[in-house]
Amino acid sequence: MREITYSEAIRESMSQAMRGNEDVFIMGEDIGIYGGAFGLTNGMVEEFGPERVRNTPISEAAISGAAVGAAMTGMRPILEIQFSDFIMIALDNIVNQAAKTRYMFGGKAKVPVVVRLPGGSGAGFAAQHSQSLEAWMAHVPGLFIVQPSNAYDAKGLMKTAIDNDNPVLFYEHKLLYNVKGEVPEEEYSIPFGVANVAKEGNDLTIVATGIMVQRSLEAAETLKEQGISVEVIDPRTLVPLDTKTILESVKKTRKLLVVYEAVQRGGFGTEIISTIAESEAFDYLDAPIRRLGGKETPIPYNPNLEKYAVPQVEDILREAQRIINKEV
Repeated sequence: MREITYSEAIRESMSQAMRGNEDVFIMGEDIGIYGGAFGLTNGMVEEFGPERVRNTPISEAAISGAAVGAAMTGMRPILEIQFSDFIMIALDNIVNQAAKTRYMFGGKAKVPVVVRLPGGSGAGFAAQHSQSLEAWMAHVPGLFIVQPSNAYDAKGLMKTAIDNDNPVLFYEHKLLYNVKGEVPEEEYSIPFGVANVAKEGNDLTIVATGIMVQRSLEAAETLKEQGISVEVIDPRTLVPLDTKTILESVKKTRKLLVVYEAVQRGGFGTEIISTIAESEAFDYLDAPIRRLGGKETPIPYNPNLEKYAVPQVEDILREAQRIINKEV
């Protein structure tokens, strides 16, 4: 199978959707000739024209309102917010309007809008452009939260997001844009709420999100050399969350490490741990659950400090070994 990058997979999925449905269009800041902040929409304005690849003013409040309004009146907009941090400027439209409209109108109104959100650290964009705020959004009923970790998932989940009649927040990690993977040329969908067992194992379950899936897989290979068999679970979507796959894995391995990039306090990993604690899987555990998230600090600009602020492979190795050794 051919290999393409994460960004190419997302662009291909959007382009295929736009060819098949004239109601689908893209809007965002500098997404036309410039191709967006990360070049993801390169070439799309040449194919679809400026009416369907719409450059917008630099106002997340305005463009999110326009996207939600377009969705409510029959279109299927894809809104690119240049950095996921800027979603805060659009929260009223997303949280108070998009997330609640279908419920408030008894299901008669639909809000099929996809909000693309480049997030995460590691690219030197400093404190205001490097955050991981997906746990904030997962707290809001009515929003679907997607966080693909590889090119194959990115294409399939984008297809599902565009076809969904509800608002979908699509988190893309900036460091994954140039990472290649095997991706079919034809359209395909990956259903929401179905986790991926990225690696099977018997001694320890690691549930990781976003780029931490790749780092956990790398750590798992090192642990394999030490005789430790690790199972890596990628939820793929935070809302809805595939609790069944996670619970079954924990019951099998009897140990759990949750890894995410966001600040550890209040991160989405705590929701996963609570799910285990409230289930029968808790009785299967023979070591304390551990979570590994980012440090309680704004993301630094200095590259060494930036790396130190969020989990790296060596941090995952350390925490995994502590669980295996039953260190408190």
